Amino acid sequence: MLDAFPGEERIYHSADSIKESEDGDGDAPAYPTEYLNTINASGLPLAKLALKVGCPVMVLRNLNPQEGVCNGSRGIVTQMSNHVIEIRLLGGDHAGKHVFIPRIKIEPTNTAVPFPFFRLQFPLRLAFAMTINKSQGQSLKHVGLNLKAPVFTHGQFYVGISRATSVNRIKVIWDPDHVQPKTTNIVYQEVLLD
Repeated sequence: MLDAFPGEERIYHSADSIKESEDGDGDAPAYPTEYLNTINASGLPLAKLALKVGCPVMVLRNLNPQEGVCNGSRGIVTQMSNHVIEIRLLGGDHAGKHVFIPRIKIEPTNTAVPFPFFRLQFPLRLAFAMTINKSQGQSLKHVGLNLKAPVFTHGQFYVGISRATSVNRIKVIWDPDHVQPKTTNIVYQEVLLD
């Protein structure tokens, strides 16, 4: 998708490092940087971030919630430099506002990584599409839902179909084996009883 945008692509490489043990014994495991760069955990920016001016991005950290720069905020890249990326925010009370995204040190919280490490990178990801979880609280002009497999938990179907500003702007794909559009809506009755 990024290739479809005009202009020059810029690639930002992360600086990954092992977190030293708190007792300072120097016994941190030795992993090559190339291996650390392959780690792709939830909420962690990619080690190799490719961007162009005009591409849509999503912020991965709460940097300044009062100004609309928080986890899940969407924006359009307007300028790029070595130390900061400028984006124009989309949606919400701060729509149209230009903000600066710095490169920050991030420690993944994912327990699938067997050792603590840091990634110094811009907390951004390309956002041509997003998960239902990330769309919560957002109003979108157009929504496309992939319902080839049912949504996975309580409330997700509602969140997915309620993000569009008009029912006429929702497009859905479903399992081609079904003649009629059909999906399972997961509802936990015990949640509704409280």
